[in-house]
Amino acid sequence: MSTLPVAVPHHRNIVAVDIEGSTTRTNPAKGRLRHVMYDLFEEALHASGILETHRDALVDRGDGVLALIHPVDEAPKTLLLNTFVPMLSRLLGAHNARSPLQRLRMRAVVHAGEVHYDRKGRFGEALDVTFRLLDAQEVKGRLRDTESPLVLVVSDDIYRAVVRHCYEGIDCDAFDQLVTVTVAGQRQLGWVCPAFRSESVV
Repeated sequence: MSTLPVAVPHHRNIVAVDIEGSTTRTNPAKGRLRHVMYDLFEEALHASGILETHRDALVDRGDGVLALIHPVDEAPKTLLLNTFVPMLSRLLGAHNARSPLQRLRMRAVVHAGEVHYDRKGRFGEALDVTFRLLDAQEVKGRLRDTESPLVLVVSDDIYRAVVRHCYEGIDCDAFDQLVTVTVAGQRQLGWVCPAFRSESVV
């Protein structure tokens, strides 16, 4: 009996978003929101200097999207936190002001870790952690309780490696440790930032 080759992991910075309340929308409304979500997500990536050459093709998640960013100098983790996420929040706010009937709010997550690839797609514990954090009830609740168009949760790895050092453009005091999830029997913490000011965009 042949043995399947062992998958080799590749380090990726991981960003994903999910649309608030998508299950309450009709299918045509979901389709329109998906179109806006992709446009704004890609616009924020490009405005941050994160080009197609710096990342895998975007991965569709129905009411969300996943970006796997290569560990290159042009796309450091700090760029995700001090430029990409605030830019996405600002673009969402501008869209909602223009189109109140198609109001769109999102949860976002930033993590990093080893990602495996096979012919069917991508998998691995780092992605499990990412989506557990993104779907945590505490993150959904924080978005419900704020007027901000976007709420961010970061993994404990990102908090310790980047956020707590208060690099330029990152308000480390804005993050609260609100989330605890269990993946593969291990507790994983999540730090939540509820709002982003437009002047944070550099």
